[in-house]
Amino acid sequence: MPAMKTGDIHSINQQDNDALLLAEQSLLLLQKEQIIEKKSEVISEQKKRIAILEEALRLSKIKRFAPSSEKSNQQSLFDEAEVCAEQAVGDELNNEPEKPAKKNQTGRKPFSDKLPRVQIFINLSDEEKAGAVDTFYSKVKEELDIIPAKVRVLEYMQEKAVFIEQGERQIKAATLPRHPIARAMGSISLMSFVLIAKYADGLPLYRLEKILARYGGETSRATLANWIIALAKQLQPLINLLREHQHSGALIQADETRIQVLKEPDHVATSDKYMWITRGGPPGEMSVLFEYDPSRNREVPLRLLDGFSGYLQTDGYAGYNAACKKFGITQLGCMDHTRRKFVEAQDAQPKSKKKKAPSKADMALSYINKLYGIERSIKEFTADKKYQVRQEKSVPILKQLREYLEKNQHKVPKDSLTGKAMTYLNNQWEKLIVYCSNGELSISNILAENAIRPFVIGRKAWLFSDTPAGAHASATHYSLIETAKLNGLEPYDYLNRVLTALPYADTVEKLEMLLPWNIKNLNLELLKLSQVR
Repeated sequence: MPAMKTGDIHSINQQDNDALLLAEQSLLLLQKEQIIEKKSEVISEQKKRIAILEEALRLSKIKRFAPSSEKSNQQSLFDEAEVCAEQAVGDELNNEPEKPAKKNQTGRKPFSDKLPRVQIFINLSDEEKAGAVDTFYSKVKEELDIIPAKVRVLEYMQEKAVFIEQGERQIKAATLPRHPIARAMGSISLMSFVLIAKYADGLPLYRLEKILARYGGETSRATLANWIIALAKQLQPLINLLREHQHSGALIQADETRIQVLKEPDHVATSDKYMWITRGGPPGEMSVLFEYDPSRNREVPLRLLDGFSGYLQTDGYAGYNAACKKFGITQLGCMDHTRRKFVEAQDAQPKSKKKKAPSKADMALSYINKLYGIERSIKEFTADKKYQVRQEKSVPILKQLREYLEKNQHKVPKDSLTGKAMTYLNNQWEKLIVYCSNGELSISNILAENAIRPFVIGRKAWLFSDTPAGAHASATHYSLIETAKLNGLEPYDYLNRVLTALPYADTVEKLEMLLPWNIKNLNLELLKLSQVR
């Protein structure tokens, strides 16, 4: 083998060096590409995060500065089609001749004919009517009048008769009317006034204390609070009866909201406690019941719904699941909550003067709005007719909405407002479509939300409850007042009659006479006479 020359050796070494250098450069290039790729991924994720944060910021500004409304701020993308669809539903279902539109009534609304009337006669002088063949009166105007609150002291003068029996002097005294709170210094009328002022009108006790003092009735807020708590204890049997009666209906709508109770054992003052509300009962005998509990866990619905086995409509909170499973309750969702989430996503979209393609939130809302259009068209229909229309009209739209959801849910970020709305819709789907299976059910849980609204408004005035006893008392009084309103009764009159009759209601049958739908037939004198002495 011939010996290698020095030049050949150098050539080989140079080739090896070049190959090594090329390999090192290739590796370095690969590493840089990986770094660029990772940074690109980070930038992409940051852009997505920025977009989500910008969306949240726009929504925050809207909630802070824009007027609150369930309606979308944007024009419907399918106005013409939806209007036509809604009109078609109405035309198909109403085979009646078209009625002329009502003209807007102008002028002042007349006073209720239920208000008492006092006639004030304006007379002519004798000189003015001298020589007249006849005179008459004509009503020329009405004025709304009010008699301001007036504080007085009721003095009970008990008649006593003296008898002589077997040579001894015997005294017989007339029976005093009973009071729900023995030895209380306030009348039943005053206590009813305090309950209405606090729980129907949202006046905190310190204001009531000043109002009474202004009229001459010096009563401390501590005394007022003690009356409220004591009355709630006496009214608890009536609340129990209302709860039992509510469970005899086919549908209960439920909701819950926060309440601050300062002295709840084992809880800090600032922690969240909850006021629960259930609305339901047989037709014509509906009730709204409030219940305070420091927790929001599943034990509360298990207690409140024990004995009920119909439909339960909620906002989708999972705390109700255990009760529904245990008692065989059918869960019913609320489409309002779904719509709100898509409306928020729609409102938070960046505004642009240029016309652009509809977003996924816009598309989902178009289907949901069609469902509500159908509900408006059948609002006055019977339950059977509603069921038929929903099966014919609503079920196909729900099917289209489901197909759209399955096709597009994976195309939006889960953390975006649209992604959250789609996730909620998907998770609640089986509950949201239940309303189509029964004409007595509603697409929305708005009635429960409306029932809890007076409590939320009142909470803004009195802010918190001092003790659990006060929170429980508030639940009792809100229950009776809102149930009275639901049944068309004036709350003060109802409470006054209930508190007057309550001391004589010593049996379940007598308590049933105090239910709102029975109170009109209450004969207090017969109730007193039937009292076992």
